[in-house]
Amino acid sequence: MSARDQLLVVIDPVARRTDGESVRIAKDVLGAGASIRVCLPENPEEFAKALIRRGARRPVVIGDDRALVRAVGVLHRERELAGCALSVVPVGSAQSLARALGVPAGAVAAARAVLEGAERRLDLLVDDRDGVVLGELRIPPVAASATGGVAVDGHPWLRTCQTFVRTLAARPSRIASAPGPAPARLRVEADGVLVVDLDQPVEGVAVNPADDGFAEVEVRPSSVGAAASPLRVRARTITVSGADFRYRADAVVGGPVRTRTWSVRANAWGLTLPR
Repeated sequence: MSARDQLLVVIDPVARRTDGESVRIAKDVLGAGASIRVCLPENPEEFAKALIRRGARRPVVIGDDRALVRAVGVLHRERELAGCALSVVPVGSAQSLARALGVPAGAVAAARAVLEGAERRLDLLVDDRDGVVLGELRIPPVAASATGGVAVDGHPWLRTCQTFVRTLAARPSRIASAPGPAPARLRVEADGVLVVDLDQPVEGVAVNPADDGFAEVEVRPSSVGAAASPLRVRARTITVSGADFRYRADAVVGGPVRTRTWSVRANAWGLTLPR
């Protein structure tokens, strides 16, 4: 049996709690087409340890977008992305990143893609603290909806807080709506060239890997009256500085920081997708 037919199936604990039926279906489909070893980590440390000790087996993550990002981050820090094709079966409420990358919807279709698909090499954004971004980077982070929230590793205390916040949000408001976030003052440099400086407030910055060794950078200046046109550039390295800003990398909010640099790593990681 080839290494391709031997899978390490790492099932994220959030996926097991939120949609056990989809997890069972995905595991059955994978087990019918390959030799699988199932790992049930209970926390991020056990999750990382399972991937690191996978041996010759292909890693398959059953979980949401955060589990996918966590897996790529682990393999990046271990410097094992170059020789490892990762697979994912999206299970959970946060699946927009996996869908954008081309992973099929539904446990059956995604599991079949793991068995029958091919590796596609993708670009990766890596920051100066070794953090990774697979999809979109936003500064300042987009506010979470009252019903969704920004999930952080599924801790029970966090789910309790989110439930409390949703309860409050559902009650009729007796005061005027709060104003949106104030424009940020950021210095943005693309490959060393100044795009916008601190004297020009901005509504936000968005950065996306373009899968050709560059990132697409969009800066939206703040304006009074007529809307100002976004500034768009392509670059391999993006540096943002300002006074204690936060950013959203995929599904995780980071910061506050004074400065951060992101660099594009071309063809840095592999994802199994339908042929």
